[in-house]
Amino acid sequence: QVELVDTGGGLVQAGGSLTLHCAASVTSGSIFRINHATWYRQAPGEQHEMVASITDGGEANYADYVKGRFTISRNRFKNTVYLQMDSLTSADTGVYSCNAAVWTPVHGTRNYWGQGTQVTVSS
Repeated sequence: QVELVDTGGGLVQAGGSLTLHCAASVTSGSIFRINHATWYRQAPGEQHEMVASITDGGEANYADYVKGRFTISRNRFKNTVYLQMDSLTSADTGVYSCNAAVWTPVHGTRNYWGQGTQVTVSS
């Protein structure tokens, strides 16, 4: 069973920074590989919206409202995807969740969600 764990959220003042982590693991100890991964945000009363994504080849894509402020990256050896968030504003407040396409030899490629991590930016 693949598990994604989202961490790194917290309370930060406007203008501050946070780094979110999306760490993948497999309970069976099987080999696995993270392919495409996306960070989503859900603000209070709003739907999920894409924040940033990264392809298997490392190509990054960003929502317009985070370009120049957020950076998505990955560490294959640690099976972790990161979201570096700088120059945070109160509009960035929300629950951030990672969705990743993960390949395992038993199930092939499937999409999995992390549990989400709360980011609160105070103005």
